Order: sequence, then C-alpha cells, then structure tokens
Amino acid sequence: MRNSTHNSSLRLSHLLRAAGLVLALLVLTPTAARAQTWMVSTDAYIKMGVMDKFGQLGTYTARFVVISQTSGKEFILVKQIEKGQNGIDVIFPSEPADADYFKTESGEAAKGTPGRYTWECQVAGKKVVGGRFTFPEVGNDVTVVDRR
Repeated sequence: MRNSTHNSSLRLSHLLRAAGLVLALLVLTPTAARAQTWMVSTDAYIKMGVMDKFGQLGTYTARFVVISQTSGKEFILVKQIEKGQNGIDVIFPSEPADADYFKTESGEAAKGTPGRYTWECQVAGKKVVGGRFTFPEVGNDVTVVDRR
C-alpha cells in the first residue's frame, strides 16, 4: 500500500507542477494588441487688450470687466501698465493658478462657460474700450485607431 500512496502523491505533485507551469505560461503570454487610447481637452479663450496709442499717460492701471449675459456675474482683472509699455493684452478666462486672474468680487474664478459676454476696460474709472463675444459649445471627437 505504501507504494500506491507514494505513486499517487508523486502523480499529484507532477500534476500540480504541470498546472503551475501552464498557469505561468498563460500569465506571461503577451496579450493581444489594444487600440491606441487618446485623451482630449478643448478650451475656448478670448484675447482682449488696451493700449495708450501715443503713450501719453505713462504708468496707468487698466481694469478689465467681463460680464456674463447669462448669469449676470462680473469678472474683474486689474493690470498695472508701466511707462513705455503703453498697453496690454489679457486672456479670458485666465488660469486661476496665475498670480492675477479674472474673478468675481467674492473670488470665484471665471470659466469659459458657453454664452454671450460683454467686456470693457476702464482707466481712471472711465470706460476706454469694450466689446462683446460669445463662447461656443465645445465638442470633442475621439477616433479609435486599431492596432493590427
């Protein structure tokens, strides 16, 4: 009887080793190629600016005000223009990580929410330039590229 138990245990040992080898081969076998994966982002921005064309003011403060026609919120950015610089361009909405960014009086950062906006730039408390713009709805398409 001793021999049959030893043979059974030997067979079981060989069977387990073979099963382990098959499992290892399955795990280590390269998987089928997958399609390329892409991420996408789209942001709308508006560039606006002001310039003392003939440089008569020297140093001045430009206060940009953007008003959402949908929500009525006012977003403000104040920039100091040094003598000789004459003017400045700003981007709306600016990144909240920037030192100066468009925000409401309560500190809410501006977003590029679709809709209609008006803007103006004030110097010494007077409107010197202004305009309007519309942020469109933005859509993204992702194409799956199949690897073969």
